[in-house]
Amino acid sequence: MNFHPELTAPPALKPGTLRLVPLGGLGEVGRNMHVLELDGRLLIIDCGVLFPEEHQPGVDLILPDLTYLEDRLEDIEAIVLTHGHEDHIGAVPYLLRKRQDIPLIGSQLTLAFIEAKLKEHRITPITLAVKEGGREQIGAFGLEFVAVNHSIPDALAVFVRTSAGTVLNTGDFKMDQLPLDGRITDLRAFARMGEEGVDLFMVDSTNAEVPGFTTAEAEIGPTLDGLFAQAKGRIVVASFASHVHRVQQVIDAAQAHRRKVAFVGRSMVRNMGIAAEMGYLNVPDGILVDPKQADKMPHDQVVYMSTGSQGEPMAALSRMATGDHKVEVGKDDLVIFASSLIPGNENAVYRVINLLMRIGATVVHQANARVHVSGHASAGELLYCYNILRPKNVMPIHGEVRHLLANGKLAMKTGIPEDNVVFAENGVVVDLKDGRARVVGAIEHHNVYVDGSSVGEITETELKDRRILSEEGFVSVFAVIDASNGKVVSGPEVHARGLAEDDSVFDGVLPQIKDALEDAAKGGSTDTHQLQQIMRRVLGRYVGTKLRRRPMIVPIVIEA
Repeated sequence: MNFHPELTAPPALKPGTLRLVPLGGLGEVGRNMHVLELDGRLLIIDCGVLFPEEHQPGVDLILPDLTYLEDRLEDIEAIVLTHGHEDHIGAVPYLLRKRQDIPLIGSQLTLAFIEAKLKEHRITPITLAVKEGGREQIGAFGLEFVAVNHSIPDALAVFVRTSAGTVLNTGDFKMDQLPLDGRITDLRAFARMGEEGVDLFMVDSTNAEVPGFTTAEAEIGPTLDGLFAQAKGRIVVASFASHVHRVQQVIDAAQAHRRKVAFVGRSMVRNMGIAAEMGYLNVPDGILVDPKQADKMPHDQVVYMSTGSQGEPMAALSRMATGDHKVEVGKDDLVIFASSLIPGNENAVYRVINLLMRIGATVVHQANARVHVSGHASAGELLYCYNILRPKNVMPIHGEVRHLLANGKLAMKTGIPEDNVVFAENGVVVDLKDGRARVVGAIEHHNVYVDGSSVGEITETELKDRRILSEEGFVSVFAVIDASNGKVVSGPEVHARGLAEDDSVFDGVLPQIKDALEDAAKGGSTDTHQLQQIMRRVLGRYVGTKLRRRPMIVPIVIEA
């Protein structure tokens, strides 16, 4: 779905107007990035990645399309990071490659996570640590930071004051009233900003379809405790590598049941080391062990805290499920998926679950036990926010189309006029002037794929070729023709890969290909490219009719 299929390029930005260009996070769960522009200067809120789905084979990450910023890098005042999840910070290294001295603004833990990531890219950033209640003037943008509760500590909403109006961006948030770290979403600050006036409220939409209120994190502890009490063998808990609260609950349950904890997965080891060092993770003395040491311990004394909760093929848990990891999961072992499913990852996750159960493990996940709660506000919490803030305009962010629409409908229920609810997708340009937010155009926007060391070199056409190769197979057809008379002097030969049938199945089409080549030569066609296309068409019709397949066909014609 495209909310605004009729849009053309936006007009030049008028003085005194605030422009908003989302480069990610709208129509998808991930890749969050919003560019604010005022009087020629830019402020970026978040810069995250999107993880690939099954129909994007070979892709490691999907980045925001930074083309819009290519010629304006010097206009960027700063990047504000709302929290330390990959879908909000993961693309920062790719933007800083283009200009390394763009300041990064965020909370202490968020900056620690991104600094560790940037170190791997050999980038030393300029950073400014901020806290809830803090204010900073960054060029034309006045920033105030608000504590919000999420599934990672130190998350912040940002209130942007400008001469053209005010914008409140929640980042990811919920309203857990019993948070593990005691840090609640600051609704008093929201109310104060509502009194001042919020011209545009950019609000997390992920759980807008979910009625009521998101379950408190504190309710997960008893479930984990009960599972740990019943477990007879090893326990493997899979979670996001940045979910500090969940790791804390696992450590607490392990301590209560006299088990040691081993972190598995490079990002898990790195992030939890940072969290523990900075005091966000309470680690009792002696409870952590190296995975090599854990491997030698009795099975009923070990907990592995692992990455791979989304079924990522190269993550630790997936490799355990396929027997390709030093941690061997077997009968009597318990595996807990302590995270929600990101849309698009369902098949990958269930594949890992089935593999684990096949080898005898007991698998517990969100569908059969309360081992995870969402980090996002449900419909009831969003309604509270709308009623507290009474914003003039609302722009749902962070979610698929269904989430954005559900969030917008909630806003309308609280009395916000339909015309003041802005539905947009990536690349749609919104201008704010005199308290009115309006869609004014759209910029060209594409997926940017990271594939190994290449960034942006893989196109949609090449991904289509990969899908065909993986689903339909590959067929090559080869022939040598006499350049003087067009006669076929060798071949044609057909070879297939990824098809169930033997190459002999193509015997019936070989005379057809030969006749088609020689007929074309008699008609004056001598260009090898034209002859190759003739072979492709003849073979393609034959394979489609006889085998009911549409493989990739590579024709080769050589003149002798």
